[in-house]
Amino acid sequence: MFRSLFGIALASALVGSGAAAAQKLDVEAIARMPDVTGVTMSAEGDFIAAIRSDPRDPTKRVIATADTSKVDGSKPLDWVVTPSDRMSFVAADALKAGRVLAVASQVWTGNLGGCGEGRTTGSTKTYLYKLFLSDKTIKDFKDPFDGGRALGVSAETQRCLEIGANPQIIDLPLDPESVIVRHLDGMTLDARYSRLNLRTGQTANLYKDVGALAIALIDPRDGTVRTKTKIENKGDLAYDSETYILNAATGNFDLEAPLTVDFANRNEMNVVAYDEETGKYFVVTDKFSDKTAIYLYDPRTDKFDEQPLFAHKDFNASGVVLGRSKDKFGKILGFRYMGADPTIFWTDPEMVSVQKGLEGAFKGQTVNIISGAGDDGNAKILFSVESPRNAPSYYLLLNKTKLLGIGAERPWIKPETLGERSLVYYDARDGLKIPGYLTLPPGFKKGDPAPPAIVLPHGGPWARDFIGWDGSGWTQFLATRGYAVLQPQYRGSDGWGHNLWLAGDSQWGLKMQDDKDDGANWMVKEGYAKEGRIAIFGYSYGGFAAFAASVRPGGPFKCAIAGAGVSNLTRIGNNWGESRLARAFQGRTVGGMDPQQNTAKLAMPILIYHGDRDVRVPLFHATDFYNAVKGTGKAKLVVLSDMGHQMDKWTSQNHRDSLKAIEDFLANDCKL
Repeated sequence: MFRSLFGIALASALVGSGAAAAQKLDVEAIARMPDVTGVTMSAEGDFIAAIRSDPRDPTKRVIATADTSKVDGSKPLDWVVTPSDRMSFVAADALKAGRVLAVASQVWTGNLGGCGEGRTTGSTKTYLYKLFLSDKTIKDFKDPFDGGRALGVSAETQRCLEIGANPQIIDLPLDPESVIVRHLDGMTLDARYSRLNLRTGQTANLYKDVGALAIALIDPRDGTVRTKTKIENKGDLAYDSETYILNAATGNFDLEAPLTVDFANRNEMNVVAYDEETGKYFVVTDKFSDKTAIYLYDPRTDKFDEQPLFAHKDFNASGVVLGRSKDKFGKILGFRYMGADPTIFWTDPEMVSVQKGLEGAFKGQTVNIISGAGDDGNAKILFSVESPRNAPSYYLLLNKTKLLGIGAERPWIKPETLGERSLVYYDARDGLKIPGYLTLPPGFKKGDPAPPAIVLPHGGPWARDFIGWDGSGWTQFLATRGYAVLQPQYRGSDGWGHNLWLAGDSQWGLKMQDDKDDGANWMVKEGYAKEGRIAIFGYSYGGFAAFAASVRPGGPFKCAIAGAGVSNLTRIGNNWGESRLARAFQGRTVGGMDPQQNTAKLAMPILIYHGDRDVRVPLFHATDFYNAVKGTGKAKLVVLSDMGHQMDKWTSQNHRDSLKAIEDFLANDCKL
């Protein structure tokens, strides 16, 4: 797929440099939809697909493709765009055989009947998602899963499949026309797998989940099912996650006892790939260390190799990169790990050369190689570059030396006007080391007068932040208004090791909250924040943290902003514990201080904003808390029309309204 790329000489581009006068990042710079995002390239390298802003209305998203079969870098790409008045496209994937898979969304209000997230009774305001298959001309869109109602399937079940199903495509790189599709059987609601010929549109049934065993790993060489998983009930909310591996000699799937993990311990045990050379399996696990590492496991001996194949002392390993071209299929090219940003540690000499050459051309930015295609004389590498001050930009590297710009997500933003971000660590009051990302106001230097500050905890809580471009725009929006911003990776955050993750269990509003307070105090101590001029702002779980801070007297915060936040800990815990399995895995970890039960202790001004189509965190969390405290005169409530929970459900107007509310609140109500 890739050939030697030594001696690449490319002009550096889009790297912020030099000092700039203070300039606020405009609301409209964030409210506008990205100019181009989510770029993918076909397996043959003959076209790319992306999501672009609608040329008729930059507040909307459309699907776009561009022919790359004959590009030589001398001319810009010629895009084909298909606007839609009814649906907004949110993802596009260039496949092979000239086909594109697209995902579109639209607002919908109705009775879910238990399908997907939302109310089980009554009407729910939410979004519907639909998958379409088209060709690179993107003129006609068809349902890749037949679209028609199966015989005997009711209209209600069909709608349930459209709302709650999550179809997936599993590529077969060596097959020029076919992929495997995973979708739900309309009669049994079990997962079903079919081979789809992209050129003809014909499908053939392959296999489906049977009983408690669920298909897990499918071999990309020929579609062989290699592993299955099973959740085993041991009683009293105790469950094991079991892994079964194909026994080539018998054709059966054998239980691999060393791969069994207890839900209560939450050790990761993820079989990510098959090693054709040794017959072993690549497994990502934290069974032997705090950070996940990659081991080879041999099902013939039921043993792991004594030493990990890849491990990082500071960060979690997350996967292996295997070759997908005929000459390198299945060969190890590198390993993935969750560093300050998602990172690939390349081991293949050709890929090492590619990475080094591109990093030399784009100094100060992270280079993410997305895919490659072609051979000598027609080689193409699709990659993106980004940094905390540079929104992602996309490029094609042609025949080792020529660079073709595809587009940038937000070319109207000037990187030199934004703040710098760095990975920091601070000690919690009990000695636990907490990672965090610190974004400073543009031009700020250590020793300057301490600025006002914002502590911005992420959602989840089983999630984490990265150091690259902030897609929400919040960190730079705040930094360019003179605030230092700390994003604490508090206990309960996932992706920073097993110990930090489990330390958050049942500590909502307690030790998890202490970590935010300790982060604020660390900022004061280090000169990054002025005492008495610190706010807390968060979204989703981060919104819970803002609610919790507002009813914890004596903390370091002057005010709080809760976006789509959980205020009623009891109800969210009950929701996550509706099934025994959910209760055993995550529901049991939800516990601590309930803000809704402590509204009488409101100690500071609070801005509450929430979308009216949010089914992940229903609107009552905002309205119930506000109704309990509105008599104090300290609370403001903003309900955003047609706004869902995830960012792909935010309209330009949602961004516009929420950012203006945040800016006004910090300046006039909080007086930060």
